[in-house]
Amino acid sequence: MYASDEPVRVDQQCLTALVDELGADEAGDVLFRAMEELAVRLSVADSLYTEGQADGLKRAVGSLCRIAGQIGLHEVCRVGADVTGCLDAGDPVAVAATFARLQRVCDRSLTAIWDMQTRGT
Repeated sequence: MYASDEPVRVDQQCLTALVDELGADEAGDVLFRAMEELAVRLSVADSLYTEGQADGLKRAVGSLCRIAGQIGLHEVCRVGADVTGCLDAGDPVAVAATFARLQRVCDRSLTAIWDMQTRGT
C-alpha cells in the first residue's frame, strides 16, 4: 500500500456525540471552526518545520492533535505523536518522514470531513 492509499478514518461516534450535545447547527459550526483551525495550525507547523524550530513544531503538533482528537480524527493524533517521538529522539530523517505523513493525513482527513458535511452525513 502506498502512503497516499492510507485510509482516513473519522470517528463517527465522536461526531454523533458532538451533534447530540450541541445540536446539528452548532455542531456544524464547531466542526467548521475546528477544520479551519487545523488548517491554520498545520500551516504554522509547516513553517516551524521549514525553519528548523523543533520546540515550536512540537507545540504546534500537540495543539493540532488536541483539536483533531476533539473532532474524531484519531489517526492525526497518532501520527502527531509519532512526530513528537521523533523530535524527542532528535532524528531529523524520521521527523521529515513522519511530518510529511502528518501533512498527508491532515489533508486527507480534512477533505473527508468536508465531503461528509457537503453530503450531509
